[in-house]
Amino acid sequence: MLSISIPHEQALQRALQFTDWAAIRYSSETTTHRMVRNDRPESNESSLEEGAMCEVLVGGHFGYAATADLSLSGLQRAFDRAIATTRATSAHKVHAFTPDQRPRATGTYCSARDRDLDALSVAEITDCLMAASQAMRLSDLLVNRSARAMLVQTQIDYFSSNGSETRQSFNMLDITLAATAAEGLESQTRSWSYTGQFGGEAFDRAIFQENAERIAREALDLLRADNCPSGRMDLVLMPDQMMLQIHESIGHPLELDRILGDERNYAGWSFVKQEDFGHLQYGSPLMNVSFDPGRAHELASYDFDDGGNRATREMLIEYGVLKRGLGSLESQVRSGLPGVANFRSASWNRAPIDRMANINLEPGTSSLDELIGQVEHGVLMRTNRSWSIDDYRNKFQFGCEYGQLIENGVLGKVVRNPNYRGVTVDFWNRLDGVGRAAETHGTAFCGKGEPSQIIRVGHASPPCLFRDVEVFGGLS
Repeated sequence: MLSISIPHEQALQRALQFTDWAAIRYSSETTTHRMVRNDRPESNESSLEEGAMCEVLVGGHFGYAATADLSLSGLQRAFDRAIATTRATSAHKVHAFTPDQRPRATGTYCSARDRDLDALSVAEITDCLMAASQAMRLSDLLVNRSARAMLVQTQIDYFSSNGSETRQSFNMLDITLAATAAEGLESQTRSWSYTGQFGGEAFDRAIFQENAERIAREALDLLRADNCPSGRMDLVLMPDQMMLQIHESIGHPLELDRILGDERNYAGWSFVKQEDFGHLQYGSPLMNVSFDPGRAHELASYDFDDGGNRATREMLIEYGVLKRGLGSLESQVRSGLPGVANFRSASWNRAPIDRMANINLEPGTSSLDELIGQVEHGVLMRTNRSWSIDDYRNKFQFGCEYGQLIENGVLGKVVRNPNYRGVTVDFWNRLDGVGRAAETHGTAFCGKGEPSQIIRVGHASPPCLFRDVEVFGGLS
């Protein structure tokens, strides 16, 4: 995807006559959806969104206006709106900001890939999805077999009056295979997802078929399995479930705008307080969590956030102690707390807000077999199916697709409808084993903000062992 040329220099020069600082963030995003269900192509859709966000600093107050008219006159009209509304509301600002919150930045970024998504044909994509659907056709009890791919190509160019010029190009994929087995009133679903910044090399027919057949067999196994037992027991969580555990009980509560109260009306607050940083024993000493926007192929990798701040790897939690929050330069100066470059926007017509990006649990020293071998009585769980967490990101309950009992260090029979619950700090302090082999997962659909923004985040994690957790079976 190539950047188009917009008259940013002329628009910025005119805006600077009436502002302390100004910027333009141009964004173009092409999204393609392909789906095959029960061996039949079901959707083939593409969309394009393109526009620019004009940002100004007037009287210590930041303000915005968006436009899809990328001509000089269109950008000037957007700047005029931004200047007028920012001047009118500056008396009610929460903080007096300066251009220091928008440092000069220059550079480029491009997603790591072997083959550009533009080089893929519809036939190639459909062939992989069809092969996956057919590989799941193991039994008449498999009533739904689906294979879905979302391909996203994004270009973000950022220019500011203090000399910033960044250009970033992203290729992102979200692939999901799912098999549902049903008999009588009982149904069970197994899924596999492949999400990240990749190119066309991700469409490997053999990998699609291998995982499709596996999840189909596991769905049939679940259909005949006993319900997960209930009680307090040890819990091994696999990386595809650790993804959501990290997301909900670390990522969201550490966002500084939540801690400051900005999100309480919609997305919720946080149990974390400003005075907790540097002191709170968030988890056991085995818990080390990083913000890592430079990890190749992870879904939320980038070099610059949408405020022009260069992104670097930072430790959020070290040896279980809370060190750093997920907050932009604006939130950092308001709170007096260290943050990261996570000022991110979901689209050309949305202003950036504090959003998690790649939040990763660092690997430990144990193999999966060693983690399982430490468990006398417990359960291993894979792949999130349901979740619930309170507005403070404190008390939570998660359900998984697939469980296996562990007895005397041996992985045993499959159980269906496995669930567990806990309280965030207590739960993470029960962490007693961290695997050494991490996997990268992510979600393209993290919601937050008013107006609503749906953004992509990544999470890398090894399997983990938690002691004495409340586990329970549930209904289908």
